[in-house]
Amino acid sequence: MQELTIYESLGERELFIKKSPQELTPADIGVEAVRVVLDETRTFQEMDGFGASFTDSAAFLMNQILNEEQQAEVMQRLFDPNEGIGLSVVRNPMGASDYAREMYSYDDLPQGETDPALNRFSIAHDEQDIIPLLRQAVKWNPELKLMASPWSAPGWMKTSGSMIGGELKREYYEAYAEYFVRYIQAYAENGLQIYAVTPQNEPLFVPGHYPGMLMLPEVQSEFIKDFLKPAFRRNGISTKILCYDHNWDKPEYPLTVLNQAEEEVDGVAWHWYGGQASAQSEVSRAFPAKEVHFTEGSGGEWIPAFEPAFSNVFRTGIEILRNHSKSFVLWNMALDENNGPVVPGFGRSTCRGIVTVNQQTRELTYTLDYYALAHFSKIIRPKAVRIHSDSSVDHIRSVAFKNTDDSIAVVLFNDGEGVENVSLRLRGEAELSFSMAPKSAISIKAAF
Repeated sequence: MQELTIYESLGERELFIKKSPQELTPADIGVEAVRVVLDETRTFQEMDGFGASFTDSAAFLMNQILNEEQQAEVMQRLFDPNEGIGLSVVRNPMGASDYAREMYSYDDLPQGETDPALNRFSIAHDEQDIIPLLRQAVKWNPELKLMASPWSAPGWMKTSGSMIGGELKREYYEAYAEYFVRYIQAYAENGLQIYAVTPQNEPLFVPGHYPGMLMLPEVQSEFIKDFLKPAFRRNGISTKILCYDHNWDKPEYPLTVLNQAEEEVDGVAWHWYGGQASAQSEVSRAFPAKEVHFTEGSGGEWIPAFEPAFSNVFRTGIEILRNHSKSFVLWNMALDENNGPVVPGFGRSTCRGIVTVNQQTRELTYTLDYYALAHFSKIIRPKAVRIHSDSSVDHIRSVAFKNTDDSIAVVLFNDGEGVENVSLRLRGEAELSFSMAPKSAISIKAAF
């Protein structure tokens, strides 16, 4: 080995600390070590990267509440691969989500009016905060990939006549496909390429107090196959189409869509609010040519204490990657001291952002999600290929990648209740031995 780069987290007061090999806790002599072995001949998915979302709320906080110096600091720490953690995927709502200051789409009309030709389509709302921040992010990291998902079609396209509730009216399938085309084209005019879209965020969940829209799998299949993909082809759009965009507990949904619209779908997007990450592999085995993406997972007060929350991001993140995902994207890039702003009528929010921007004091703080993402994103870079890793005990969780510069990146998490000696075989005879405290994490990049 020519060089080792190591980051370690030992608890709330020691998060993502850069260390030399000599600064790691040495293994206890005479105590058997857990062996972690890598196999570079067994390869899996290529990574797009790690990230979060510039919701309306997050973009407002970062663009309007922070001063210029704070904004420059946080953008660098989020997106710069050298001085920051190099986030490389952003997945944004198309219009309002639950984390927005108002209800809005890109074609809002007075009650009773319709606009099937989309004459009043406009992304002016995004031009205030979201687009300026995305442009900055791309400057910090030119490899950044942008994904987009609507929480709802414009209200006039729906059976409810509102962005809340209802389904897409069949007579507006064509207009809704054109809505995606206009969005992608408008962002391109602002110098931003949309890498992938999903037809609907969480299509099986219809909230009663913020934007949402029921889209059953048969409807999604028809919409993609007969309307969305043809509209992309007509307009020379290469943006990928990912189906589903919901929890692990309903793998039958993406399986239905892929069975009915396989040629028009590029992959499946997943969330973590139900089920197990193994669902990703279940669908991938049935359709191995289709990409796997993890597009939303939020931490929050339902796991309030530091250790359980930090551990959850780690164990789940490792499982997401071990189950073939090309991306690992958390939720809000920023929230305020009250876990907001949220749409009117939402009630109390319990979600946690990657950073917290206090609207009263204007203080900027980095949450445990930032440091957990850092362990992955800092060393596993875009186009890295996952390689096989195997641990001799289940509670030493591992995931490993080979970067394009031939370096090896390994993330380890001790999910046990006791201290463990670990012996990591990197390449050939190169081996690293150290001790891991319970619920601690280590990220190692080895250059040869």
